[in-house]
Amino acid sequence: MKYVSTRGQAPELGFEDVLLTGLARDGGLYVPAEIPQLSADEIRSFHDMPYEEVALRVMKPFVCPEISESDFADIIAKAYSTFRHKDIAPLVQLDKNQWILELFHGPTLAFKDVALQLLGHLFDHVLTKQGRKVTIVGATSGDTGSAAIECVRGRDCAEIFMLHPKGLVSDVQRKQMTTVMSANVHNIAVDGNFDDCQAMVKALFNDLAFRDEITLSAVNSINWARVMAQIVYYFTSAVALGAPDKQVSYSVPTGNFGDIYAGYMAQQMGLPIKQLIVATNRNDILTRVLTTGDYAIGEVSPTISPSMDIQVSSNFERLLYNLYDGNGSEVRRLMANLSQSHIFTIDGPELVKAQQIFDAVQVSEQDTEATIKAIFEQTGMLIDPHTAVGVKAASLKNTDTATPMVTLSTAHPAKFPEAVAKVTGQHPALPAHMADLFDRVEKYDRLDHDLDALKSYIRENL
Repeated sequence: MKYVSTRGQAPELGFEDVLLTGLARDGGLYVPAEIPQLSADEIRSFHDMPYEEVALRVMKPFVCPEISESDFADIIAKAYSTFRHKDIAPLVQLDKNQWILELFHGPTLAFKDVALQLLGHLFDHVLTKQGRKVTIVGATSGDTGSAAIECVRGRDCAEIFMLHPKGLVSDVQRKQMTTVMSANVHNIAVDGNFDDCQAMVKALFNDLAFRDEITLSAVNSINWARVMAQIVYYFTSAVALGAPDKQVSYSVPTGNFGDIYAGYMAQQMGLPIKQLIVATNRNDILTRVLTTGDYAIGEVSPTISPSMDIQVSSNFERLLYNLYDGNGSEVRRLMANLSQSHIFTIDGPELVKAQQIFDAVQVSEQDTEATIKAIFEQTGMLIDPHTAVGVKAASLKNTDTATPMVTLSTAHPAKFPEAVAKVTGQHPALPAHMADLFDRVEKYDRLDHDLDALKSYIRENL
């Protein structure tokens, strides 16, 4: 499998180089040059197959033979050995045709673990083979940070610098990052919002001299391997609900667009997905662009679903590449408009194409809280605010109640205990392995939203 940049001016790379490179040198994101196809019979064969085996079969075309099939199988097995549920991503039924896909059974209680545990072992395998070490710099709106740190803590192959917006992640999210004392882990609280953090990380990648100086790599969802790993649970959940002989719909709490883009890729690979619902909070740039065609950056407004408090959704560029049929010059034009004027407009035919694939809706804070309360009263289940956004969006945009509707549950409710307790009266407990989290000592540094200061900090701490 070869990979190409969404902007069309970077060299084609193989999987291992894409894994280590993250962002393409022309500023674009890597995507597979061809989308592998799975037949209905292949998809049907996944029924009752362990998650790890489905993962191997779904991801193998993207990875092998550059990494041998046997080595990749071992990597997958190690990645998911840390999960607390044997099914890795179990389905839980809400009512007759409404389901929750629990993606929070990994070590840091968020869906990011599904991809990042795999990514850590892939890094280890490839860098050990090549005798190299990388510097990972990432930005997090909450969950990516702890999952990324968990995937590389204590490893000789990498040092990680993780930026989070000071005061704009939950206490649990922050302490999951800042209480890791491994020498190769560096946490940075930035005076700014997530988009500020993400912009600085992208600027580092676009400074090619600095990038080469520190051997910069990425674990954010700009890294193709992150999206690739997330494709798998669409297949496992859909097959459990009758695919390929039955269509399945999904509602996805969406911030950086990587998780729902993985659903789009699953659909393109042959999975019969009827609906893909983009569920946003009041930071609704994705709802606006999919409704009007205008991608206009506004101000970030803090919410009780902070991982979605984003105005610049990096992975949307991958969708643009698909909408414009792989025309890198069109993607460059749109992204240049965004850089210069903070807005671009998707053309009419491409917007129609996007609207045929995605539905999108904004969910208010009041509806998010009401959904947490209603699910608890109806089922006794506690859900986190991001999951609640997805559940509410599913109820608002479901076009066919006869089709199973799956909401991706992206975080354990204990990551957002105040929001959950406020409306249910129940304080969700952390799992046993994290029960002493608030007793642990924190270690992090604080930086201004200043690129030169960040570069100096990285050089001094490597």
